Amino acid sequence: MRRRTLLTAGVLTAFSALSTTPAVAAGPALANGRRVLHVRPGDSVQAAVDAVTGPGWTIVVHPGTYREVVNIPAGTADLTLRGATPDPRDAVIVYDNANGKQKPDGSGTYGTAGSATFTSAAPGLTVRGLTLANDWLRADHPEITGTQAVAAYVTGDRSRFERVRLLAHQDTLFADTTALAAFDRQYYRDCYVEGDVDFVFGRARAVFERCHFHTLDREVSFRPEGMVFAPATARANPYGFLAVRSRITSGAEDGAYKIARPWVPSYETTAWPSLVVRDTWLGPGIDAVAPYINMREAYPWQTMRFREFANSGPGAVISVPDNRPQLSEDEAATHTRRTYLGDWTPYERG
Repeated sequence: MRRRTLLTAGVLTAFSALSTTPAVAAGPALANGRRVLHVRPGDSVQAAVDAVTGPGWTIVVHPGTYREVVNIPAGTADLTLRGATPDPRDAVIVYDNANGKQKPDGSGTYGTAGSATFTSAAPGLTVRGLTLANDWLRADHPEITGTQAVAAYVTGDRSRFERVRLLAHQDTLFADTTALAAFDRQYYRDCYVEGDVDFVFGRARAVFERCHFHTLDREVSFRPEGMVFAPATARANPYGFLAVRSRITSGAEDGAYKIARPWVPSYETTAWPSLVVRDTWLGPGIDAVAPYINMREAYPWQTMRFREFANSGPGAVISVPDNRPQLSEDEAATHTRRTYLGDWTPYERG
């Protein structure tokens, strides 16, 4: 299994260092004014989430692979979920549900959001130093047409991710909001996100700072192989996705990927997708001549809020200006982490 090999490669060293003593979940302890729970191989991350009794808890996930679905409910406010080591490859939460996969109870398929390995609607969530992955593979299931398989489905205001690896293929990160009219904010710093089709999508107001986006090689003959972003920003929301000081690399052929296409969901046809990519290095995997494409002809990308500013790299070369709308200097000053996140300043904390 290509995906499972990739997932386990980063944790073999961690496993070899573990004691052979059976893992036991540590009881809550008070540290720096926060309640702390420890999760070790043999324990369940979800069980630790369920044990949280109020705001301000920390769950520390020790090195290992945790094959389970984790759901953090809206009532679990100001939770921190972090790896026990500095390397996010050491602690992996992974599962393999997909949109078109049948549920065990026979009640239907999971759907896109329901396929997520990690789901959170909790306000004030912090996730740090973990890998969140969905290792469902199209090639293993040719009978299934609903191939969206989400690693993380995130809603809830003030969701912060730092040094987190997000791994899947189609629809890796669903950065969304708690309601159609909500402008929930998310902040991703020093994260790694990989996938192929629309693998960062949704209607959240999300800032991606110093993040690394990597497009996978689908080994198909058609072009494009996929798109990095598919925002679905509400029309009333002045800001959608902002990628700043980041980079986009690729395992596919040169020019095989688009930066984005607009997603206008059938349940929100008034959406006006917004994406700004600025001060970012775009590798040769991005089609520099035509970096955007339509998802549906009824909603052409040219009518959306897609802009770039001061990007570099072979995928950022402007050969057809009309295909790459650019911000002016004055406009760029209104597209910063501060304008997107407002009075929430997670970038000022350690």
